Amino acid sequence: MGGTKRPNNEDNPVTGVVTKTRPRTKKPALYKVLMLNDDYTPMEFVVHALQRFFGKNHEEAVRIMLHVHQRGVGICGVYTYEVAETKVNQVMDLARQHQHPLQCTIEKE
Repeated sequence: MGGTKRPNNEDNPVTGVVTKTRPRTKKPALYKVLMLNDDYTPMEFVVHALQRFFGKNHEEAVRIMLHVHQRGVGICGVYTYEVAETKVNQVMDLARQHQHPLQCTIEKE
């Protein structure tokens, strides 16, 4: 008889510890959605876009709009890449439909 058999009976039980390794998932990178100031897009339009696409209340939208107006750029929100990209496209599409030069972009946080 070739090979060795490992007996597995009550007198010689096989014992061991089973461990499950869970892969550590990395948190996705976050991106800031930035709105850029221009001299032509009406302030009310910017406030509307902030409320519609970023879920800001009126006061918060006005505060962000004024920041963009005074500083040239402002953060609308921070999201995963796909969400940030979608929000930028929504703002840009709406601005184009209304013939406003409003610009939005994303930047890695």
